[in-house]
Amino acid sequence: MTSRFGWRGGRLPFHAALAIAPDRWSAKPLTPAALIVYAFALALGLGVSTAWFAVSGEYPIGAVRVGPWTSWPQVGSSSADPYARAIVTRRAEIPLATGEGLALTATIDGQGRDLDSACTYRVGSTTPQARLWTLTIYDRNGGLVSSELERSGFTSTEVLREPDGRFFVALSRQLQPGNWLKLPAGGRFSMTLRLYDTPAALGAGAVDPRSLPAIERTECG
Repeated sequence: MTSRFGWRGGRLPFHAALAIAPDRWSAKPLTPAALIVYAFALALGLGVSTAWFAVSGEYPIGAVRVGPWTSWPQVGSSSADPYARAIVTRRAEIPLATGEGLALTATIDGQGRDLDSACTYRVGSTTPQARLWTLTIYDRNGGLVSSELERSGFTSTEVLREPDGRFFVALSRQLQPGNWLKLPAGGRFSMTLRLYDTPAALGAGAVDPRSLPAIERTECG
């Protein structure tokens, strides 16, 4: 059987139907109410995604860099910006208050290369003046790194020193003599130096770069 359009079976192919009756397949315009709902959902999605991006990394405002070390002196102050407060809340951290101390974080070595747990590092040999300091290693997710010695950091009262008062800490996945901190099994890592009761608590800008520990990569692989 042939239809009046010349097609057998009385039915048109899909593409022919579209060509003959395009109005039947055209999309209907959205109503004003639907447009409002669509715009609201789009704005909500963009707002949530950008807010999550802003608080999922490091503090976006107020960074002070001294060599490989970075500090955010205002995070623990009453003038901390909303992003910093949101990050502190998400991490459940208690930052050092202004005048109490200063925390400096390193994610790169002295040559600007990312800290990699496949490498071995030598950290030392001095710190800025402080009543107490701690040096702690974190994995790429911000968690403490466990080791056979059940140690993830050193304090100024327990680190072994040279006769002249200097100190050196070895960072490696393999056991090292002296002061040794085990690195994660893989991936990047970071370290944080916390200075308590220190003149540097006024801000990292008051820190002499020569007084901060150097981060030297000795080997990789």
